[in-house]
Amino acid sequence: MKNVHILLVEDNEGDILLTTEALEEVKLANTVSIARDGEAAIKFLNKEAPYQNEEEPDLILLDINLPKVNGQEVLKHIKSSEHLKHIPVIVLTTSSSYEDVTSSYRSYANCYIVKPVEIDDFIKAIGQIENFWISIVKLPSK
Repeated sequence: MKNVHILLVEDNEGDILLTTEALEEVKLANTVSIARDGEAAIKFLNKEAPYQNEEEPDLILLDINLPKVNGQEVLKHIKSSEHLKHIPVIVLTTSSSYEDVTSSYRSYANCYIVKPVEIDDFIKAIGQIENFWISIVKLPSK
């Protein structure tokens, strides 16, 4: 399996811990970078201080409900940027609202996953991300 760098954009510390543990359990990522709000995510992706030496991620896991800049705005920024729009964005959020789902796909999210409540189901969902996005799909080369 190739080295995979995931940018996790999440503000909830419990969800960060759960997601990183699930990623480790399914052996999905060699590197996980974390942005705890939308503003930090945009700075990370644009290589602005303090992120100027960070490697571009292969895949982005994006929450919608973020402080400073919400996930929808981060998604729009990514998909309207020539140097970022090739990066697959998986919306991984607790929101199942019609508006959030529709808005995400209109902004070119690559997929939308509602976070399962049960831990085992969450780990299975992360495993399916690995199965599809890493084992089956060919990601863009850097």
